[in-house]
Amino acid sequence: MATNDMVCGVWPVIEALRAGKNVEKLLIRREAGGDGVKEIRQLALDRDIPWQPVPVEKLDRLTKTEHQGVIAFLSQVEEQDLNEVITMAYERGEVPFILALDSVTDVRNMGAIARSAECFGVHAMLVPKMGTARLGPDAVKSSAGALLRKPVCRVNRFTDALRAAREQGLRIVACTEKGTLTLDDADLNGPLVLVMGSEDEGISDAVIRMADDLVNIPMAGSIGSLNVSVATGIVLHAALRQRKVKV
Repeated sequence: MATNDMVCGVWPVIEALRAGKNVEKLLIRREAGGDGVKEIRQLALDRDIPWQPVPVEKLDRLTKTEHQGVIAFLSQVEEQDLNEVITMAYERGEVPFILALDSVTDVRNMGAIARSAECFGVHAMLVPKMGTARLGPDAVKSSAGALLRKPVCRVNRFTDALRAAREQGLRIVACTEKGTLTLDDADLNGPLVLVMGSEDEGISDAVIRMADDLVNIPMAGSIGSLNVSVATGIVLHAALRQRKVKV
């Protein structure tokens, strides 16, 4: 059985996978077995779709329909290949500008960030497949539809994707409280990947180690941190001013 953003049941999920539906991730009951579940796992592996074993109670909370131990989440957002996005930008004579989100998990933050990315000239958003907010109807609504217009590149290995971007000539700039450069002093011109971190833990150490520059947002208040969607909007606006809209 299917809803707007979920497909429940072994054979409906198999049909969705066989038909090439844009499946974002799968939840499979830990004890689930049989030929159908085995095929689902193989199809997920073939299509590079993440799946997670979960207790049946989690599945029961998500839907009142008969799920048979399997739920597939559909995304309204079409995925695109990062290398292709960068190559196409170069071919159009544009300077690639990628916004990378290191495990942003709140759907409303994801939507708000996508809206800012659309407004400030980002070519694409780069997000990990696991440990990130769902790109379902709630995220699309929060983005005011920007997620349907702005390319999204979902990857299994976030750091590998950053390395691939670097190989195509992009610098990696991470916005973090650990930054040694203030936003006013940072160079945000040229081919660029701008990395923003998760709500709770910020940018991972692995990403910070590979960044070319670490940038902080100067603040005068006592709290010392900003919501990630607000921080992203501030940094993207600063980047747009430096880049003079030539993105």
